[in-house]
Amino acid sequence: MQNLQPFHTFHIHANAREIIEAHSIEQLQQAWAHSKAENLPALFLGQGSNMLFLDDFNGVVILNRLMGITHQQDSDFHYLHVNGGENWHELVEWSINNGIYGLENLALIPGCAGSAPIQNIGAYGVEFKDVCDYVDVLNLNTNETFRLDTKQCEFGYRESIFKHRYQQGYMITAIGLKLTKNWQPILKYGSLVEFDPKTVTAKQIFDEVCHIRQSKLPNPNEFGNAGSFFKNPVVSSEHFEEIKKHHENLPHFPQADGAVKLAAGWLIDQCNLKGFQIGGAAVHEKQALVLINKSGATGQDVVKLAHHVRQTVAEKFGVYLQPEVRFIGTTGEVNSEQTIDRKSGSAGMPRPI
Repeated sequence: MQNLQPFHTFHIHANAREIIEAHSIEQLQQAWAHSKAENLPALFLGQGSNMLFLDDFNGVVILNRLMGITHQQDSDFHYLHVNGGENWHELVEWSINNGIYGLENLALIPGCAGSAPIQNIGAYGVEFKDVCDYVDVLNLNTNETFRLDTKQCEFGYRESIFKHRYQQGYMITAIGLKLTKNWQPILKYGSLVEFDPKTVTAKQIFDEVCHIRQSKLPNPNEFGNAGSFFKNPVVSSEHFEEIKKHHENLPHFPQADGAVKLAAGWLIDQCNLKGFQIGGAAVHEKQALVLINKSGATGQDVVKLAHHVRQTVAEKFGVYLQPEVRFIGTTGEVNSEQTIDRKSGSAGMPRPI
């Protein structure tokens, strides 16, 4: 067994049968073939920033180390081809330093470029789908690479086809980004609304987003975490109005279909759960949306804590929070909601609203 603790940001103690670094597509294919020959499950890992290991992984972990960025442009757009192992934040910083704008709102999101499409990462009014041109995918069973355009990726809120049809036996090898030269700032959220859209620069937005995230989010090297643990829930307009009757200052974001997105961190905070701890896992004291490995937490500690948070919010607001973090069991990814409910003896709980 090999120690997985350095390879995921929750830094929970877990082992894998084998860990293989892949620096080329050929090495990816070889590692996959090796796992199949040994009849072992395989798990692809970038920087492990959105993973919770529940137990030891009884298989082969393949680390995506495909590196390289190429830049092309025409009169209207910059085009970036980014290999999947590149660090996402370093890519954002590189783009700003090279006068290529449009990624600044996505600064300091942990993880690698190849993971960005899976979650359709997003922050401060921008999602990956807004800048995506294409995603290159390797079918490990046929060794063929194919390209999906933005529409084919079926992006949704923290959703994509890579969580479904292309979840098993496929690997994102590269992404393509298309960024307009007619840059317009996105200043919808938080302190960004205070900037003047006529004078603000992309670098100012980048710096402000970094400042906000660093002030709210714990450094994984101090307290292991996977960033935002829960998705922001989307409720019906009727449900929103019902909650608002009792909470006038309820943060909310109307959606195109008439539904309303709520702030999961605010809901948790209203339940006075900041600092609440089970075992070695705790709700972060500065940002309630983040669950942390405070002191030698196990995967089961985090599951129990997540259950308590989910139940408490549901009892107060009638909203069941869904984990954003991917749960990894002994042979691969498992359903996070079912795990939270089953592990805590609540398999009969209602489904999320």
